[in-house]
This record gives sequence, C-alpha cells and structure tokens, in this order.
Amino acid sequence: MSITIEEKNFGLAVNPLTESREMVRCFTLKNTKGMSVSVIQLGAIIQSVSLPDDSKKMEDVCLGFDDIAGYVANKGAYIGGTLGRVANRVANGEYTVEDTTIKVTKNIEDRFQLHGGFVGFDSVIWEVVQKTPAGVVFRHDSEHGHEGYPGTLTCLITYRLDNENRLSITFEATTDRQTVVNLSNHAYYNLAGHASGAKGLAEHTVEIASCEIVDTDDWQIPTGNLNGVADTVFDLRSPVLLGDRLKHFEDRLIKGFDNCFVVNGGRPQRSIVKVAKIVHPPSGRAMEVWTDQPGMQFYTANNMSTISGKKGARYVKHGSFCVETEKFPDAMNHPEFPSITLEPNENYRHEVVYWFKAEKTCRCCYKK
Repeated sequence: MSITIEEKNFGLAVNPLTESREMVRCFTLKNTKGMSVSVIQLGAIIQSVSLPDDSKKMEDVCLGFDDIAGYVANKGAYIGGTLGRVANRVANGEYTVEDTTIKVTKNIEDRFQLHGGFVGFDSVIWEVVQKTPAGVVFRHDSEHGHEGYPGTLTCLITYRLDNENRLSITFEATTDRQTVVNLSNHAYYNLAGHASGAKGLAEHTVEIASCEIVDTDDWQIPTGNLNGVADTVFDLRSPVLLGDRLKHFEDRLIKGFDNCFVVNGGRPQRSIVKVAKIVHPPSGRAMEVWTDQPGMQFYTANNMSTISGKKGARYVKHGSFCVETEKFPDAMNHPEFPSITLEPNENYRHEVVYWFKAEKTCRCCYKK
C-alpha cells in the first residue's frame, strides 16, 4: 500500500511578505505501520510526528501547536520551522565577498543574525507545488535583498514518508546571483512523547558519530576552530544517558547541548550516512539521523521558557531535543569551513532522513 495524504485547513495567518491573510493548509502523511507526519504551509513546519512504541502505544513525539496563534506567539523558539536562508548564526550580521561587505539583518540584540533574520523561512507561507505518492513539495521564492541577502532564491522542500518509518526531507535551492544558503529544520522531539518534559528527555540515550565540535565564543559565534570531543562532555561517540550528561552543564554558561557536531568527516557527502542515534529505552522508540551534511546542531532546549503546546502540554527547558543537519554556522566568515556560497549555475541540495524505530529494550532500570 502507498502512503496516504490527508489535507485540511489549519488556520488563517498573516503573510509577513504581503501583509494579507491566507489560509494555511495542513498535510498529514500516513504509512501502513501506523506512523503519521503532519506538515503545514506556515514555515513548512513539521507540526506532528506520531508513531507506536514496541507495545504499539501511539505517541506524538514532535512538539508543536494546535493552531496558528501558537506558532505566532512562540516564534522565537522556531518550533518545527524551516531555517533559512542561513540557519544558525551570522557574526556581526555581515560577511565579505572579495572587497564588498554584505550586511544582513541582526535580529539578536543587534549583535548577529540568527536563523535567517526577522522574517526567516520559518515565518513565511510556503506554496504547495506538488503532492507526490509519498509526500508533499513546498516552494518559496525569497526576493533579492530580503533580510539583506543578495539574489532571488528559489527553494523547494520535499517531505516524504515511507513504510519503514523514514521521514525524509530534501532541501533544494537555486539563485539568480551569488548568495549564501544553509537550510535546516528546527523540529523539537521527545521520543517519550511531546508532553513528557524534562523527565522524559532525561531517559534518552544519545550517540553522535563525531570526533569534533565547532568551537564558539560566549555568544555561540564560531571562532574558526574545531575542538576534539575526547575526554569532554561532548564525547557522544558511544551512547550516554542524557539526564546524566546534562548534569555536567550546571556550572557552564550554556546550560546544555547547543553545539554543531562535525559529522561525515566535516565534508558534504554524495549520499546520506548515519550520523546519530537517539533512543528512549522505556518505550523502545528510537530515531536515527542520516544526512549528507558535514554538521549537525544538537540542542537540548536550554533556552525554552515554559510554553503551552498541543493538547494542553507544557513544554519546558530540557524537555526536548533538536537534531539540525547543516553546514557549519557562520561559514561565510570562515573560508576554512565547507562553503555555503551558491552560484547561479549551481544547485543547492541537502538531504536528511529521520528513521524512527521501535526496538525491544531492557527496561529493568526504568519505571513506566
């Protein structure tokens, strides 16, 4: 059997580019294993991911909101949203091409740009250009000069679900003049269930195939160096219990993980490779991350204030995690990093697969 796609209205939203009100549609992909994924036109946001555990108990494991108002009110958390044109940080809101300084908007304390600026790709209403047998394709045309970036950028995002519980995201982009592009997705997950909070997150184990992280300053701006993870809290090359590891951050400035881990040898790959695995042993739910990108931002919701989410849930600090595949932050200001420059004759392409599984695990150390 093929994937089924259900389409419905999600609510009215103001398009920030036209200031007109538009109906936002929601598309729910369902497979034969009982898994479903809902995505909406606003921000090409992943609104829900529901799947069974090893006892066939269903849970929505993706944080989100029941209506447009929730996303608008909590815009600063980027919950489920597409990050672009440039995910992560741009130091001082500028970069230089030859002898020309290009200034982009600075939406964080007038210091730097984060996740595309004031109206990033998480805030625009994406056009639906195709429904495929396995998913849906969104499109956004970002005008020349938007948030300071040169070139009209045409972006496509393809969401697919298969019967092996693999959620695939393909980001593509072309431009009419030289620009920079580094797209990602900012979905927050908790495999114990989106409402299970810090207790549920603490029960997860995490493993990331990374020997280095991108070094950053106190504002999390890259210094240009890569730091080895050996003998540090960032060594996740073997599975660690997240609750135990987070305790090591109590005396640090950054109160948890919010780091770009160097994966795939720090180079873009021609095909996707498994770079991370997160498991919730009490339920048996697991997520593998496969990508062709050289970096993955791992974030444990350190900055989240208490938020009212779907179906009355309370989302809290250290109650979820993000796995944002990407090129390195601020790469346009670091020629030693993999380039994020896109030329008119080139195609930007970025693939990530979130492979969800239900595994039989030992539960002797956990209480339901």
